Amino acid sequence: MGASGWEYVAPFKGTVEESLEALHAQVFQDEYGDDDTYESLEELWADEEFMGEEGTHSILDIDRVVHTTTAPSDHDVRDYGTLRPLAPERVRHHFGTEHPTPDRFREVLARSYASMGPRSGPGETLLDECRMRWTGLYVVLHTGDEPTHLGIFGFSGD
Repeated sequence: MGASGWEYVAPFKGTVEESLEALHAQVFQDEYGDDDTYESLEELWADEEFMGEEGTHSILDIDRVVHTTTAPSDHDVRDYGTLRPLAPERVRHHFGTEHPTPDRFREVLARSYASMGPRSGPGETLLDECRMRWTGLYVVLHTGDEPTHLGIFGFSGD
């Protein structure tokens, strides 16, 4: 099927784990709420054949948060399905601040997608930070001094 990129700006719910759980519930409802295939997210994740071979090509392919900025390894099965923070120095590099806003996240992400066109050369965009399929990165986004959202992006598929 190929690789699929996905991105979300999700409300921050106090912790990254709680925010991911709320996003999972929303995306599951959007994707499978009117479908009789899966009754719950747990049932979807239990379908090892589907999840192992095809996946959802969405945040539903990510089942846990890890609190390390160390790059995942495609040689370590424990790294698949993980969401990790974008390193602080990379946040500053891409956003020009340690506390980007949701609008700034969308702007930088849109610029990253625009640079993927046929005339673009190999650049170092925000999307280039996520180098391993079946993983994602997050950035805590702020309104003023308060964390209010997570910017999440990653890739599923091969």
